[in-house]
This record gives sequence, structure tokens and C-alpha cells, in this order.
Amino acid sequence: MLYAQIHLTLPAWVHDAVDTSATYAGDEAKVGLAIDLSARNIDAATGGPFGAVVFDGADRIVAVGTNRVVPHTCSVAHAEMMAYMTAQQRLQRFRLNEDGSRFVLATSSQPCCQCYGATVWAGIDELLIGARSEDVEALTPFDEGPLPADWIGELERRGIAVRRDILRDAACDVLRRYGESGVAY
Repeated sequence: MLYAQIHLTLPAWVHDAVDTSATYAGDEAKVGLAIDLSARNIDAATGGPFGAVVFDGADRIVAVGTNRVVPHTCSVAHAEMMAYMTAQQRLQRFRLNEDGSRFVLATSSQPCCQCYGATVWAGIDELLIGARSEDVEALTPFDEGPLPADWIGELERRGIAVRRDILRDAACDVLRRYGESGVAY
């Protein structure tokens, strides 16, 4: 029998950990939440050390994502992908900013090649990044895959502003803790 449905979920703890009524003004507040999600995900043993949040133009949460690859046996269940998919389902549009609204993705670590590709078409206007891909590869067993040499320029040419190294040390602390744990999520 062929599977005709895919069911991906965020961990149950997300509902208690995220205040959807709060405003997250500033890049550090946004990336700080993504890093907090990444830490909680490994502490709860519900996935890998990655978190992502989609914010609207009023600095409010539209959707969150955590890495769920191992729990769901699904290689696309990365934090950014989960955040994009839940935001798109909530707003019922595959390109978030198609109506002229502004959206930001804050992520604990630089998107891998898969999440980079999704970022091109997800409909965000800003990408805020904590740790770099070289941090991920140095501190964990993850392979981030190939990106275009000028990946930031490619996104910016498509109207997506990129800012990185936001709370990089805090993001690296979570990656380091995960890498040293020997756990494989």
C-alpha cells in the first residue's frame, strides 16, 4: 500500500514554551527565541539542535519549527522547513508575503542547502541567523551541504535581507552541548 498522507508535528512542549501573544522586537529577541527552541528540543530529546521562527511585520510569531528529522523519519523535517510549512498552512498560502505583508525567519543556525532552497520560495523578506554553517559542522556531526559561493548575495538579489552572527555564541553553546552529548537526533 502506498502512503497517501504525511503527518508531521512539533513537540507538545512548544505550546507551553512559546508565547504567541508576545512581541519580539529586534533581531536578538527573534533569534534568541529560535535558540531557546533549539536548546529545549535537545533537552526534551524531541529532535536535533535547531529552532526557527516565522515572524510577521508586527514582530509577532506566525509559526515556529524545531528539528524533527529522527522522530518523524523524515529528512525534510528541519526546523526551518517545519516553521515554513506551519506558517504556510496557518496563512493558507505557499508564498507567505504574496499579499505584500512582510515576514522574517529567525533561525538558530544558518540554513543548510535544503532550507536555503526553501527560503528562496517561502516568501520571507528577512533571514536572521545565529550560528554559521561552519559552526554546525565543527560542533556537531551534521553535514550542511553545498551552497552557492555567494549565497547571501543570491538571497539579497531576490529581496531577502540576510543578517547573521546574531547571538552566535549562544547558538554555538547549544550546538556544542548537543555535539558533546553523543546523542543522534
